[in-house]
Amino acid sequence: MKISVIIPNYNGEKIIDGCIQSLLKQDYKDFNIIVVDNNSTDESVKIIEERYPSITLIKNNKNLGFAAAVNIGIKASKSDFVALLNNDTEVDKKWLGNLYSVVSKDNKIFSASSKMVRFYERDIIDDAGDQYNLLGWAYKRGDGSKIDKFNKNKVVFSTCAGAGLYRKNIFEEIGYFDENFFAYLEDIDVSFRGNIHGYKNVYVNDAIVYHMVSATSGSKHNKFKVKLASRNNIYLIRKNMPLIFTIINLPFLILGIIVKYIFFLRKSLGKEYIEGIMEGVFTKNKVEKTKFKFKNLIYYFIIEARLIANTFKMFFKV
Repeated sequence: MKISVIIPNYNGEKIIDGCIQSLLKQDYKDFNIIVVDNNSTDESVKIIEERYPSITLIKNNKNLGFAAAVNIGIKASKSDFVALLNNDTEVDKKWLGNLYSVVSKDNKIFSASSKMVRFYERDIIDDAGDQYNLLGWAYKRGDGSKIDKFNKNKVVFSTCAGAGLYRKNIFEEIGYFDENFFAYLEDIDVSFRGNIHGYKNVYVNDAIVYHMVSATSGSKHNKFKVKLASRNNIYLIRKNMPLIFTIINLPFLILGIIVKYIFFLRKSLGKEYIEGIMEGVFTKNKVEKTKFKFKNLIYYFIIEARLIANTFKMFFKV
């Protein structure tokens, strides 16, 4: 098969059937499906085994997290491309074909991000590609905008791994998803590394996915999610920014942490946010720093310019 669609699953009995059914209706047919289950305790594995025997099902004996699950799926794939898809999604029938038609035309494209639409508000965008800025904030481009906005294909900082297509051989060059992240920001990290090596991540407007939003984690903001994401934000900086760039950006990164702390303090999650930051600082050496190569220096300057630009774009929502 040209593409393997990899679905990480954890207790998705209420949603996995709809996800798979939408995939089986794709106009593009040259793909197989790999489900990697993170030791679900519900009936989702039974549903897959009984209803979809042709699907490759990999069963982990414990919850390894998103990053490890998708790595297992990527390494099990025999395809040239891998599409990652959350189990809380349903895809338009042209989704996979539209992603592939863009990525396959340019060998410098590492990944392609979908137009993710809110499942229960289908006139509202959930994610039109992810951005990362000078304050150390990752954010969803287009979140909350009307569906007729963000209607052009565009280079973005990162592909959202909830519904994205990746060129598999590039993982061998830049590394796979970092399993130390467990979940959250691991897609920003791998896209960051793609940018460092001179590859592109693009947003594909007509690759439409309907996303239930936090169906697995339970809510947009919770103690587990806030602590893990704030820790991973430190990992992200440690891993991908050379020392000189970290020093240059440090005042803005500190400002970003302060603003985020105030935001989460108002949501009674300030304690968890700071605990995550501190854990990231004290365990930062767990993540392997991306090796600096002089040939990539120009790409670091391009990334820095994009971080500055994305800071303004966030406020103007473009």
